[in-house]
Amino acid sequence: SSSSSLSPEPPRFIKEPKDQIGVSGGVASFVCQATGDPKPRVTWNKKGKKVNSQRFETIELDGSAGAVLRIQPLRTPRDENVYECVAQNSVGEITVHAKLTVLRGIGFPRARTPLPRGAARTQEVLTCGHTWGVEDQLPSGFPNIDMGPQLKVVERTRTATMLCAASGNPDPEITWFKDFLPVDPSASNGRIKQLRSGALQIESSEETDQGKYECVATNSAGVRYSSPANLYVRDSWPRTRFTAPPSSALNLRVGEGSSRLPLPAPQPQLSPEPGALLVTLRGGFL
Repeated sequence: SSSSSLSPEPPRFIKEPKDQIGVSGGVASFVCQATGDPKPRVTWNKKGKKVNSQRFETIELDGSAGAVLRIQPLRTPRDENVYECVAQNSVGEITVHAKLTVLRGIGFPRARTPLPRGAARTQEVLTCGHTWGVEDQLPSGFPNIDMGPQLKVVERTRTATMLCAASGNPDPEITWFKDFLPVDPSASNGRIKQLRSGALQIESSEETDQGKYECVATNSAGVRYSSPANLYVRDSWPRTRFTAPPSSALNLRVGEGSSRLPLPAPQPQLSPEPGALLVTLRGGFL
């Protein structure tokens, strides 16, 4: 609502962050969005204080009152906590909480602690004085990214498809982030679709589609992020054609004298790929 409304409105959450179970070394993102009049300010706190760490980043949502709290890389146990999203305007203030749990995953050192008699220890490798656990806390159904997106270059107005495949038990839900913000296909008038495979299909690519994409697999066991992949959107190659062969000459200056030698005319040669042009010099020598 606009500031010209008859009566001001206190903040109200329209998207609340959900509790998350992440993996050590991975990523967690909490999305929080509010509405109100005047437009509320949305901030993130940890234990009542504004989050402040190099690994913590708050990214404001485009064009709305909201913010994403992104934590990367996750550390256990220090990041395990309850985080608070606060929405505030001149009329009021509201708070919503989300809990983060961080499990140890592949290849992260942990302290070697004595186990109770009879308890089994997972497979270990002792390296440089550290004991490395192999997926030692992850449940068997924890999501795994089987195929993440890859760097892609697409011509403007063409279709770009960013691939993603994930597994887990139960089957994970796949969502996408672009430049650390959630992708909402429903806000694109059908131009951006998430396919049943999990892939993100972007039709009629625009410059605004360029950015860093991540696919995220989520189920009741936890959340796993793919490695990021950049999408570049470029203008189409110019389709140059020569109407007449240009005449060329090269001036050579040797000592005090100079000479003018003819050069062979460039012969345009279209490559098999539409739009790409190769110009080669054929015949003659200097």
